[in-house]
Amino acid sequence: MTQTHTQTPVAMPGATDSAIVHGAVIALTVNGEQRDVTDGTTLAQLLQALELERRMIVVERNREILRDRAGFAELRLAPGDVLELVHFVGGG
Repeated sequence: MTQTHTQTPVAMPGATDSAIVHGAVIALTVNGEQRDVTDGTTLAQLLQALELERRMIVVERNREILRDRAGFAELRLAPGDVLELVHFVGGG
């Protein structure tokens, strides 16, 4: 069974339209939903595109909790990655 993805890839800094046209897009699952991003996207870039503050989030990648937030800028996402993002919200 082939799935068609209609979601627009996340535009990352430095990515060009030609990268998307030439198929340089990878598929991820983020909180149970299919998401396409430009190949080479880092976790930090994805969080920025989703407008999530990395200080206020817990990230699970492929069933492993990522504890090194400083490493998010270096961690390149791979095709088929499954991410769970839990965002903490303050309140009273």
